[in-house]
Amino acid sequence: MSRTIMLVEDEAPIREMLKIVLEQAGFSVNEAEDFDIALEKMVEPYPDLVLLDWMLPGGSGVQLARKLKEHEFTRDIPIIMLTARGEEEDKVRGLEAGADDYITKPFSPQIVKARVRNHLELKLYRDRLMQLSMIDGLTSIPNRRQFDRTVNQEWQRGIRRETPISLLLMDIDFFKQYNDQYGHLKGDDCLKKVAKALSEQLHRPTDMVARYGGEEFVCVLPETGDGGAVHVAKRIIAAMAALDIEHLGSSVATHVSVSIGLICLLPTVEHTLADFIEEADKALYRAKQSGRNRYVMV
Repeated sequence: MSRTIMLVEDEAPIREMLKIVLEQAGFSVNEAEDFDIALEKMVEPYPDLVLLDWMLPGGSGVQLARKLKEHEFTRDIPIIMLTARGEEEDKVRGLEAGADDYITKPFSPQIVKARVRNHLELKLYRDRLMQLSMIDGLTSIPNRRQFDRTVNQEWQRGIRRETPISLLLMDIDFFKQYNDQYGHLKGDDCLKKVAKALSEQLHRPTDMVARYGGEEFVCVLPETGDGGAVHVAKRIIAAMAALDIEHLGSSVATHVSVSIGLICLLPTVEHTLADFIEEADKALYRAKQSGRNRYVMV
């Protein structure tokens, strides 16, 4: 898959020359000739790298770099500044604003291609390290850190698109008793099987299940209303029964079961993500209080 470069340059001859150089190198190029157009075009799917001129109509490249680095979805995109300014102070300003590198005009096409390739390779390496840091070591599903990142992104996306988001917060029933009766190795094996079974109940690439902590798991369901969320909750409860992991220490079933707190909401700027998660936690508490091995919806 071709990687995309956002090329922000107001001088048409330079922009056209750079576009040809980059496309010949195998990259897709998205162009913008001023500050405002660049911001308008900085939407999903986001570019893999930004090649950014220092001086732009409507604002400076330094200002744009700073804006990109402040935004959750764009702060990790590499930025290479294009500048005719050779002063060290100017270069430092660009780097402090968030630029990863700079190329001084007039520039060689070969230097441009080499710098772009180098920063894309570095980004790929950083992305792989980030992915590894987002996986739970025991269950091999996303961890709490990945959940925090994903639910925040989906929350912001829901506000922008005016679409609902659902959250299922789950707890394995009487897991302490399971560990006491069967041992911690069996407990770890149980967590792995439950994580796998939960993952199998999510059929869309945008849905995510993560280990929330200990024996708690969480599902994030973007663009999902009440009906869809309840359907997933029922499917999860049935999957736990089908998994049929013996749990003689449970008072609600002979197999490992889960309690689920469920909430569905249309995010707005008046709501907070923290309150959304807290309401799911309250629903989980009610599911436990009302008998476990069930879901309760806020």
